[in-house]
This record gives sequence, structure tokens and C-alpha cells, in this order.
Amino acid sequence: MNLLRQASAEGFGTALLVTVVVGSGIMAENLAQGNIAIALLANAIATGAALYVLITVFGPLSGAQFNPIVSIWQSFVAGQAARKSIAFIAAQILGGCLGAVLANLMFDLEAIQVSQKLRGGFGQLLGEVVASFGLILMLSSVLRHAPQNVATAVACYITSAYWFTSSTSFANPAVTIARIFSNTFAGISPASVLPFIAAQLAGMALAILAWRFLTEDS
Repeated sequence: MNLLRQASAEGFGTALLVTVVVGSGIMAENLAQGNIAIALLANAIATGAALYVLITVFGPLSGAQFNPIVSIWQSFVAGQAARKSIAFIAAQILGGCLGAVLANLMFDLEAIQVSQKLRGGFGQLLGEVVASFGLILMLSSVLRHAPQNVATAVACYITSAYWFTSSTSFANPAVTIARIFSNTFAGISPASVLPFIAAQLAGMALAILAWRFLTEDS
């Protein structure tokens, strides 16, 4: 498959992922009647289930990376060409933003919004480091030892990380950027985005170092 089609698959997949994240957040907030725990649970289950399906569908087409830190990590550890990673990242960001707009439109909201939900502080940024570290470390092991289980592993990890991290595990720069454009349950203020992405990159880098340390003799 040529690069344009692979990048398109990344764009479509990320768009659908963000549509699920934002759309399920809106639906959950509408139905939970102020119970944030129930809303987060619904958001997490929908996201995890969608990840399993999307990775299963798009994995054979592009690898179903859907995440710039995964694409960067693939360049560092798997020899993925920089040109391919750049194309994937551009497609992921564009697709993610379109997914947020689609979710807004489905719920009769303004198509393009700017979130006012500030997220930050040491605890939440540490949560993003932990979420991203765990994601990359988990992928390093699963892709090496049980690649047939990637969809299940990612879906389970993200579902749990919604709950055990203080940031609710964005762990994805493209999804983080896209969530700017929906001032809803899943949104994030533009002022919070760069610190979140820095934390995600830090988590990725730490995971690469940790995996190399753990497997240097294997």
C-alpha cells in the first residue's frame, strides 16, 4: 500500500477515534445528570471498545498507530522512515480535528468550538507522563512477544488508564490537539495543550529508555 493510502487510513482511524472520545463524552454528560464518575466510566468503555475495533480494522492497512508518540517511537525503535512518520502525524492531527467537528455536529452543537476546560498542574502532567510511559512500554512488549494481541492490549490499557491516571490518559498529541475544538466533557483548553504534549513526549522517551534497559541483553 502506498504512503498516501496508509496516511489516509491513519487519518480516518484517528478521526473515528476522536469522534468516539468526544461523542461518548457528550452523550455521557447529557445522560449522567451530573454524576462525573458515571460519565467517565461511559467515556472510558466507549473509547476502549472503539480502540479494539479500529486497531483490528486499520491495523492491516497502516499499522493503526493513530498517535504521534507511537509514530515517533516507531521511527526510533522499528526503523519506520521519517517521511512516513511525518505523513502519519499530519494525517492523525487533521483526522482528529475533523473527528471532533463531526462529534459536535452529531449532537447539534456548533461545529467548531474552543474548549474552556483548563487541565494542568503537577499531578495531571505527571499523570500524562505515566499514561504515555505505560502505553509505549506496553506496546514495546506486546509487539515483540504477542503482536496478535495488540488490539486487546491497547483497548484494555487505555480503558484502565482513564481511571488510574489523574489526567484521564490523553496519551496522544493528536487527540489532545483535536479535543481543543469541542467545549464539552472531553475538551481541553488551548492553554493546557503544550504542557500535556510535553508530558506525553517525556513519557515516551522514558519508556524507550526503560525498555532498552530491560532488554539490552536479550
